[in-house]
Amino acid sequence: MTTIQSRKMLIDGELVNASNGATLPAENPTTEQVIGDLPDATAEDVDRAVAAARRASPEWSGTPWTQRGRLLRDYADLLDEHRDELAELDALDAGLPVASMRADVTSAANEIRYFAGLAGETKGQTIPSGPDQLTYTEFVPYPVVARIVPFNHPIKFISSKVAAALAAGAPVVAKPGEQSSLSALRLAELVKDLFPVGVLNIITGSGATAGAGLSGHPDVPRVAFTGSVPTGARIMAAGAPTIKHVSLELGGKNPMIVFPDAEAERAAVASVAAMNFARSMGQSCGSSSRVFVHRDVKDRFVNALVKRLSELKVGDPMRDDTDMGPIAFRAHYEKVCSYVEAGIEEGATLAHGGKRPAGLDTGFFIEPTAFTDVTMDMRIAKEEIFGPVVSVLDWDDYDEMIAQANDVEFGLTGNVWTNDISQALRTARHIDSGYISVNGTGKRPTGSPFGGFKSSGLGKESSLDELLSYGRNKSVTVIL
Repeated sequence: MTTIQSRKMLIDGELVNASNGATLPAENPTTEQVIGDLPDATAEDVDRAVAAARRASPEWSGTPWTQRGRLLRDYADLLDEHRDELAELDALDAGLPVASMRADVTSAANEIRYFAGLAGETKGQTIPSGPDQLTYTEFVPYPVVARIVPFNHPIKFISSKVAAALAAGAPVVAKPGEQSSLSALRLAELVKDLFPVGVLNIITGSGATAGAGLSGHPDVPRVAFTGSVPTGARIMAAGAPTIKHVSLELGGKNPMIVFPDAEAERAAVASVAAMNFARSMGQSCGSSSRVFVHRDVKDRFVNALVKRLSELKVGDPMRDDTDMGPIAFRAHYEKVCSYVEAGIEEGATLAHGGKRPAGLDTGFFIEPTAFTDVTMDMRIAKEEIFGPVVSVLDWDDYDEMIAQANDVEFGLTGNVWTNDISQALRTARHIDSGYISVNGTGKRPTGSPFGGFKSSGLGKESSLDELLSYGRNKSVTVIL
């Protein structure tokens, strides 16, 4: 059994345990064995991290953007240098396929470099105000940013989602999901001496203590959270007493719409990629988990979908040829299985999967699963499963289909497959979501703003919008 040496949090430039010595176990979802532990940060630890960030704020916000950009590029280089090691930690700790995690590290490094180059956009402007006065604006970074990320892309999120705030001149206290924190703790070791003391702090622990302590802390004016809708709502409530600036990237129940003129087989293969079966076992807020297929091409689509799913290799995430590993942790595995049972009980047709793969008797494994004959009154059509389960709904009336596509609390992404550009643009406008892909898999170009409508969140990420969200505009008028 692989075990991981105990590692420490990064607070105020030092690697430390929780102040009371408390830890949480790290369980390998492939073997169901504990492979290490992580500090379970206390309220005192949160206070120390926040205080360190506030002390670092004057120096960091006053650092020329070119120097901040240089340090961020060094940060990206550090990720590239340790790509294999970090990817293997995520494969062990979260069950994510190691090849996909290498791609995650590379993606994170690229996003960090993007924000390094964008740092100079934190600039003000002059406003015409007459011959006897000068009016200008100045970008003022927040003194502390709390960045709280989930379990599903551990190293990618904990490393890249601090980049925009750091580029903007705002020190960060970052917290990963407690179910997959080992790569974050290794990152803490790697960056310990990279940034000035207190500029980047990484703490681990439970959401109930560390996460809630950060999001409600009176000295944290800016909170950015990625995760579930219920937790996002609690963070908004925690920020209300001190009027925090909160941004949220939350859940999705995203529609993919296949028109009769689309090449059904090609769309089916794309739907597997858009569902993130092979990258994260469907554990992605952007997954296209509802596919609305026109009845004229439904049979061809379903046949091609089942064929592609049957080709996916489920197994040890440490192997390069593995497409799907286990679900990240036990409670989530049980939740996903309960949705499969609900789909069967409510009358959907199980077209593929739905059970533990043969020969994998240990670990939180489930086959890639597809339901057909799904209707919008079923739980699998309404609720976010966040696992490898896709629902196929058939349609022949456009207006009814659009109403069903929008008939959920979420509005994160949408995907349209058609060869008619007018139809594509019209449908993209009608889908009530924040990001739309046409004839693709949902993959976003660098710099494209990402964020949802409705309960899927507030604000935009991975773009200039995010960079500017980590500061405020101050207006100054000088009488000449």
